[in-house]
This record gives sequence, C-alpha cells and structure tokens, in this order.
Amino acid sequence: MSVSQVNISGKDVVYREAAAEGYIRLRKETIELIQHGKIEKGDPLTVSKVAGILAAKQTHLVLPLCHPLQLEYVDIATWIDEENSRVVVRSTVISHAKTGVEMEALFSVTAALLNVWDMVKQYEKDDQGQYPHTAIESIRVVLKKKEG
Repeated sequence: MSVSQVNISGKDVVYREAAAEGYIRLRKETIELIQHGKIEKGDPLTVSKVAGILAAKQTHLVLPLCHPLQLEYVDIATWIDEENSRVVVRSTVISHAKTGVEMEALFSVTAALLNVWDMVKQYEKDDQGQYPHTAIESIRVVLKKKEG
C-alpha cells in the first residue's frame, strides 16, 4: 500500500473558504464557573480562540498529507449553549490556494475544544477521576466554498 500527497501542481489558485463546528458537553456547574470567570487557568473561551488559530496555521505539521497553505484569515468563535450545557466552537478559514481549507477548519475546532477540556478538566472529574459527563461531539464541516 502506498501513501502519497495529492499532486496539486496543475490546479489554479482560487478563493477557498471553509467553516467547521463542534462542541464539548460539560457539567452545568462547570458552565456556571466559565460564565462567572471562576476557572483557575483563565477564560477557556478566549484561550481556545488562540489555540484554534494556532492549530489552523499548523495543520500541515500534524496531518502529514495536508499541503502547507498561506492562510489569509482564521476566525474562531466560541460561545456557551447554556440550554444544552456545552461550549460551541466554530472556525472559519479563508485562503487563495490550490486546495481546500476544510482540514484547517476541522483541526482548529478540534484543538480549541481540546483546550476547553484541558482548562476545565479539574471541574469535570468525578470521585474516581473519570469524566462521565464530558464529551467532544459533532465536529463537522458546515461550509465549504470554492470560487474561480
């Protein structure tokens, strides 16, 4: 079985945009701690934005068959869905490139959600040190555009 990166040398550089979204389910008490600024490590919503931006720019270093891309815009939006006791992350990535940017969007959402988990894990553990309520779910591409 062979492994190879896709040859994009013959493709045109065109506008590319992708957005991805996902969420992390948390205990209601943890959501309240986030809302009141009581997380010991700081604000997970803000730090996760930075983690997501950094991840988007480094996607090709972690996913070996992704091409390094010159990203022109990365936006990470984070918000609390209080009704469902979760933090939602949405990433939007834009570039003019020969290949799409959906992997960068997916990777940045994943990194941002992992960062939330890291920052709140001490509040999510049960008496046995497990995470029965915590789950990262529904990471998916919600938009893909190609123009030109």
